[in-house]
Amino acid sequence: MASSLVQFRTDDSAKIKAISICEKLGIDLPTYMRMCISRLIQENGIPFSMKLGDESENKALKAMKEASRIAKENGISEMTLDEINAEISEARK
Repeated sequence: MASSLVQFRTDDSAKIKAISICEKLGIDLPTYMRMCISRLIQENGIPFSMKLGDESENKALKAMKEASRIAKENGISEMTLDEINAEISEARK
């Protein structure tokens, strides 16, 4: 597959901030730009948001951690998918 160089200009301070955010996410700026282009094409629009923030503010993550804690307390954290499905079927009866 042939590749093309894509260039654009931005403020030095914006570039430094962008690089810093990417590093905190474990990627570099060129990787982020490739991800954006790939997803833009796949979704035919801007498809996602990647934000750094206080983990405690993420409601979904809090809910998942709480569910894990409850599962451990009740001794069901190691259930297989078949066991989980059997429990669901039994509860629906």
